[in-house]
Order: sequence, then C-alpha cells, then structure tokens
Amino acid sequence: MAVKLRLKRMGAKQKPFYRIVAADSRSPRDGRFIETVGTYNPLLKENNITLDEEKITKWINSGAQPTDTVRNLLSKSGVWAKIKNTKKEAK
Repeated sequence: MAVKLRLKRMGAKQKPFYRIVAADSRSPRDGRFIETVGTYNPLLKENNITLDEEKITKWINSGAQPTDTVRNLLSKSGVWAKIKNTKKEAK
C-alpha cells in the first residue's frame, strides 16, 4: 500500500480549511485516511500551520511520500529540514 501525506479539504464554501493526513494513494482526496498529522488554514495570516512532528517523522521514515504542497508546508515550518538532517545522520 502506497501511503501519501496530503491535504484533505474541510470547511465551508469560500472558507477552506485543510487537514494534513496520511492516506492510501488510491483513496479519494476527501475520502478515507489513516491518520491526521496536522492542519493548515490558509485564511489566517499567522500560525496557520499546526503539525505533529513525531507522527510526520514516523510516516516519512516508514515510506510515506508527501505531496508537493505538503512538502512546501513542511519546509515553511522547518520540519522538512529536521527530517532530512536526521536521515543524513543515520547514514
């Protein structure tokens, strides 16, 4: 089973809110998911990303691939650099 870290759209019309979830790559965007690992609210100017770093690290170390958008959000929050540094140290 190929797992991806991706966005799941929530909220009302014209007021998007996203959950960052670990989901099977074959399931639909807003369909079944395995675990919620964070949230993203594009309408807020500050603190619009909340992440559970332990869960994200666990999923990426077990083979989950983040989508481009999720990778950009992880980079903005600094989590992606931490994950890459831990992988380099492990080698």
